[in-house]
Amino acid sequence: MRARRWITGLLAAVTVSAGLVGCSAERGEERCVNTDGIIECAPEERSTVPEVTGELLDGTAYDLADARGQVVVVNFWGSWCNPCRAEADDLENTYQATRDSGVAFLGINVQDDRDKAIAFEETYKVTYPSVFDPASRLALRFDIAPNSIPATFVLDREGRIATVIRMAVTQERLQPAVEKVVAEQAAMAGPR
Repeated sequence: MRARRWITGLLAAVTVSAGLVGCSAERGEERCVNTDGIIECAPEERSTVPEVTGELLDGTAYDLADARGQVVVVNFWGSWCNPCRAEADDLENTYQATRDSGVAFLGINVQDDRDKAIAFEETYKVTYPSVFDPASRLALRFDIAPNSIPATFVLDREGRIATVIRMAVTQERLQPAVEKVVAEQAAMAGPR
């Protein structure tokens, strides 16, 4: 029941926010490309994620601004979410495969109990940090608030939303999307 209220609240927030930029639902086909459920935005069409700060599950502070200059994969999840369980290994495997190329991962745990969230991370051997956000306030800071979880966002090195996946991910689908954003920096730098 809590999950249904959370999703309804997010949908209402997205509907009310008519002035959204980037890959908004109303403008998505014009400004971004949706291929098999993965929405990708060209660099000139991306919106910047505003301040994202919070407390990690281990109690330490987190500020997304500290990751500027890295590609950041942000995954919204809950321990009670079956698709979140299904994707946990794929997220961790993608993190391990890409972290040496300037990629950071951040989980945002929503509508959950801290102890259950910690147990989830231990069970699935999640090694990247997760912000504890039981009220789901951080989701509303994204111009593209996830309308369901799991939801995964790939942010470019400037903190802009490059890719949105609103379903459980697999490594086969997520890793190429992450690597594409990583490769943008090399393409912009050009030959030396």
